[in-house]
Amino acid sequence: MPKTITCLLAMIGLGLAAIGSPAAAEDGVIRIGMTLRMIVENGLKYGDLTYKELDAVNQAGGINGHKVQVTLLDDECNAQKGVANTNRFIEQDKVHLIIGSICSSVTLPMVDLTARAQVPQITPTATARTITEKGSAWIFRNSASERYFAAVHAKYLSENAGKKVAYLFTTDAAGISFVEAYKKFMKDTYAVDPLFSAQQQETDVDFRSNLLNIKSLAPDVLALAGQSDAISRILTQALEVGIPRKVARVSASAASNAPVPETAGDAVIGLIFSAAFVCTDPRPEAQAFVNMVREKYQVRCPDHDWAQAYETVQIVKAALAKANLKLTDASLAEDRTAIRDALAQIRAFQGVVPGKINFCPDPTPQCRDGNRTPILVQYTKGGKDYEMKQLATVTFDPDFGLKK
Repeated sequence: MPKTITCLLAMIGLGLAAIGSPAAAEDGVIRIGMTLRMIVENGLKYGDLTYKELDAVNQAGGINGHKVQVTLLDDECNAQKGVANTNRFIEQDKVHLIIGSICSSVTLPMVDLTARAQVPQITPTATARTITEKGSAWIFRNSASERYFAAVHAKYLSENAGKKVAYLFTTDAAGISFVEAYKKFMKDTYAVDPLFSAQQQETDVDFRSNLLNIKSLAPDVLALAGQSDAISRILTQALEVGIPRKVARVSASAASNAPVPETAGDAVIGLIFSAAFVCTDPRPEAQAFVNMVREKYQVRCPDHDWAQAYETVQIVKAALAKANLKLTDASLAEDRTAIRDALAQIRAFQGVVPGKINFCPDPTPQCRDGNRTPILVQYTKGGKDYEMKQLATVTFDPDFGLKK
């Protein structure tokens, strides 16, 4: 069956407002546009979760008596589709708030559009540091920036594996940000240059040539980055070309997605990655969330995409409840500003992820990078029944990693 038809049927099955004519701009209604990566089963499921969490408020009487109308679109982690979705939300659907995207490469061009139109935007999981360094007063990030993630990797691995690092990454924006931050930390802290560095296309299927070069240099650490498919390929091919397991493998937050251990199998064992949430978190609120996802979606170990999407919705509901909204056609700009200001007032929000979320009014990374607590995790078993352990949890100062 053609992919477009498959995705369409899947969305119709979820009952999402993703296809058809734009919704009418009805007075008294809070309109939210969401654009997420839903080309895989996992994405379809957490898309459904976020939609239903927002739609559920209507069954409870709405937010301050106002109904919430949600339009959910799939951007497939494609920047052009994300831009098209954003333009639709702004120009046709007249939304008050945009949630998305999951991918940094999609979120980055969206920030320019929402800033120009003055529409508040919050991303659940995009980690590229440049998202909040653009200086937009309209963007908020629920996820931890790569400027925090890479420092956790670099410090831990420098102390426990070594400082000879080979980098192999793709054109994925979050992966590039991860590698750049890792390199900068090594240079600034230890005056160490990369042992090797190469970039390939996200869609490449063969990484062996670069991996053979890396093998010949005998690195202490192989830092790899991309989306889940690329990470799985690099891990598998690294073993195929004979890079020994004693060489530490480390990756960015995309490695937390279930398709990585499921596809790579035992090649994933030992891989260290950064995340904002791990399903083995013993806190009661975390385990309640894990059990809810298992029961409703039959997902054994929801990753940080699930947790951050869910938490983003809770933050949005809290902000909407505080915003003084008129919700008329004439008040659209005023209402968008009120929602932005309410998001900027979120302080010490504790949800299912370990770190507390803090925003403030200034259009700076210090104010808009809400989560400053990345987790370092290692896979101990691959395949469908993959297992992992938590190595470290660190909370950073708001200005860590920024230029002085």
